[in-house]
Amino acid sequence: MDLDFLIPIAFFFACVYVIKTISDNRVRNKLIEQGKIDEDAKYLFSNIDQKGWLSALKWGLVLVGIGLAFLFGQLFGPELRGEMTVGGIFLFAGIGLLIYYFVARNIIEKNE
Repeated sequence: MDLDFLIPIAFFFACVYVIKTISDNRVRNKLIEQGKIDEDAKYLFSNIDQKGWLSALKWGLVLVGIGLAFLFGQLFGPELRGEMTVGGIFLFAGIGLLIYYFVARNIIEKNE
């Protein structure tokens, strides 16, 4: 199956996402500079960096888990390689999400 057509589509969506992120950031900064955001709504923008940091941690742990699953699957013979890799993906990605949960909970509790 030839899936080369997915490359321009993925590139288009990546460009749209980057442009949307930049424009949202500019609008948010202009609203803050002009003082059009009252004190009640400022908490929405106060910990954006921390949320991004935690999201990067989550996806990093999940992707490391998936990579470990592929390495784990290579340890078995060809007859079990596929099943062990798929099972390992779910296992290690789940372990990565559990690690993220405990780390994020500790970080959020310390900041509150």
